[in-house]
Amino acid sequence: MDAARSHADTDTDSDTDGRLARIAAAIAEPARTRMLCSLLDGHARTSTELSAVAGVSPSTASAHLARLQEDGLLRQLAQGRHRYYSLAGGEVAAALEALLVVAGVRRAPFQPRTPDRLREARTCYDHMAGTVAVALNDGFVAAGWLAEHDGEYILSAEGEERFAALGLDIPALRRQRRRFACPCLDWSERRPHLGGALGAALLALALRQGWVEQDLDSRALAVPPAGRRRMQAALGQLDAL
Repeated sequence: MDAARSHADTDTDSDTDGRLARIAAAIAEPARTRMLCSLLDGHARTSTELSAVAGVSPSTASAHLARLQEDGLLRQLAQGRHRYYSLAGGEVAAALEALLVVAGVRRAPFQPRTPDRLREARTCYDHMAGTVAVALNDGFVAAGWLAEHDGEYILSAEGEERFAALGLDIPALRRQRRRFACPCLDWSERRPHLGGALGAALLALALRQGWVEQDLDSRALAVPPAGRRRMQAALGQLDAL
């Protein structure tokens, strides 16, 4: 019995060592290292962008991305016709950060190329996008109003109460023949903002209340100082705006 248990323990240790070695090898390849480190800022990137970061051809980049996904280091996000990649989770980011500290390397910040007037706030179909919308989404999640599950947002009891207090008819929004609430990857920030029926209702509320103002000639939304203050007051603890 002891010999059998010892053999089983050896097999388990071997499996663990093999898994660790495979992950280490995936990270150690220079092109894959550059891809992974470029995603540490929390912004998703396309395979084309990651191929440029890594300095490899698109086909080679695709092979590297497939390997990183297979090993659980990356996840793929679909947004319309586009596919974006981000780190698979906080554990991956923490491991990479630790390796950067050991290596004494500093990472470059994400540099969006979107015009300023579109980057701050704009429409994304029928909901709000841009830095303001991403800040709102971050605040909703941090406050516990929203939680992501299988690509959808679950609205907590507190969240439902707070959105209802703003004048949103949550039961009516749930009855619409569309997704109720979901993370929508922001084109400029490469992080999620709030989409779905709830996101559309929030934009309509922001326009009614004068928190934002629609540009007649583009998708840009102006956020006047008074509107920003009213939005902060209405949304309470969401201080990131």
